[in-house]
Amino acid sequence: MKTLIKGGRLIDPASGRDSAGDVLIDGERIAALDAAAKEAHADRVIDAKGLIVAPGLVDICARLREPGFEYKATLESEMEAAVAGGVTSLACPPDTDPPLDEPGLVDMLRRRARASSHARLYPIGALTVKLAGERLTEMAELSESGCLAFTQANVPLDDTQVLWRALQYAGTFGFAVWLRAEDLSLAKDGVAHDGEVATRLGLPGIPALAETIALGKLLQLVGATGTRLHVCRISTAGAVAMIRQAKADKLPVTCDVGIHHVHLSEMDLGYFDSHCHLVPPLRSMRDRDALRAGLADGTIDVICSDHTPVDEDAKQMPFSESEVGATGLELLLPLTLKWAAEAKVPLAKALAKVTSDAARVLGVKSGRLEPGAPADITIFAPDEPFRVVPEALKSQGKNTPFIGYELAGRVRHTLVDGTVVYTAAQK
Repeated sequence: MKTLIKGGRLIDPASGRDSAGDVLIDGERIAALDAAAKEAHADRVIDAKGLIVAPGLVDICARLREPGFEYKATLESEMEAAVAGGVTSLACPPDTDPPLDEPGLVDMLRRRARASSHARLYPIGALTVKLAGERLTEMAELSESGCLAFTQANVPLDDTQVLWRALQYAGTFGFAVWLRAEDLSLAKDGVAHDGEVATRLGLPGIPALAETIALGKLLQLVGATGTRLHVCRISTAGAVAMIRQAKADKLPVTCDVGIHHVHLSEMDLGYFDSHCHLVPPLRSMRDRDALRAGLADGTIDVICSDHTPVDEDAKQMPFSESEVGATGLELLLPLTLKWAAEAKVPLAKALAKVTSDAARVLGVKSGRLEPGAPADITIFAPDEPFRVVPEALKSQGKNTPFIGYELAGRVRHTLVDGTVVYTAAQK
């Protein structure tokens, strides 16, 4: 089947293209652009006049809560949320129950994802058995099952000896290791950034040093082993500066930031708003500004949703006792557009952080609008406003600090493998 996307504004971050044009899809791949697309006979035409046609978003951290936490969300609900947000590829961390530390679990999850016929799912395997930080997993077997990298998710690996062996093992096979930088002893029992707001509210703090000290150790080990390291969810100005220097020193290091940390700071905790209870914690405004600058200058490679659906009962608790996390799949695109507008970043460059750059870090071929590329495409109205209300979110998790915000950027269509998997309801 051939599908023609006609008259849209084509933005391909990989090439820097931002101009009007047409896209012809033949089967599962992009067949032609512009004049060659217009000349072909199509079985279906999608009118994209006044809309942006871009590669489908690639989200490198989205918790789908299966297996083990189906009362918080299901694979089906979160896959629907993904395509409603224009996300066509996503990576899920291994902090499920049981963790993704065995090939059989990875195979099961991938089969269920394929059966849903929504977004592409790429599991990230557990670095240690049960994420306990003691014994390394069989990374080679997990890789054969489809794991693209290995991580401890939000479970710190404090044993430097185990960490060193993990990096050596991964480096031997050319595997990437994804780790959050956090010193467990400094972060222990903390729930908010160790600053003015935490002091005023009487909340146990997590100092910025917990991130930078741990990051320093990671960078030293990468220098010794040469293993590819992706630093997940950096949150401090100090970490941005350290990553910038590491890249200048040609270390094989990339990093990402959660979309919530691009816009929010400790000031948004207000009076114990548990929707702002996140890991890592929302930092100072200085840290937030450094993250935004790091995105603009290329120090930070990727923006992710850090999607973590939580049931309402777990959020309606005192701040320190509430469960961490926020939903983000459906807000990744509009919040990226909001950052681009505020920071005066060109749209193609901003979208690269959630398309081509994310695909490069993940190691997949998505994130491009060019002949021969997978026909994973999102079509959206960049200026169409909508109000964030819980009942409009398709995710089973309604927990977001952005409830009540008015954002712009409404997805009209999402295609995966050339198939329309989402079309917005007509107003």
